[in-house]
Amino acid sequence: MRVPDNVPQPETEPGVATAEAGVVILEGPDGVAVTMTPDAASGTGQSLLSAAEAARGQSRRVSDDT
Repeated sequence: MRVPDNVPQPETEPGVATAEAGVVILEGPDGVAVTMTPDAASGTGQSLLSAAEAARGQSRRVSDDT
């Protein structure tokens, strides 16, 4: 499925997480950074893994339909 040019394209490179001074810093492209508590980072990680699995399933269904 092609995303229209006027819509931001999905990032293909993973973010990098580090722990510093008791918080988690997630760095992404273009200088994006998010600082989270350990609990927030853990919940975000679990949510990301769940969403990634769902998105993979959606991609398989889309390619099976074409």
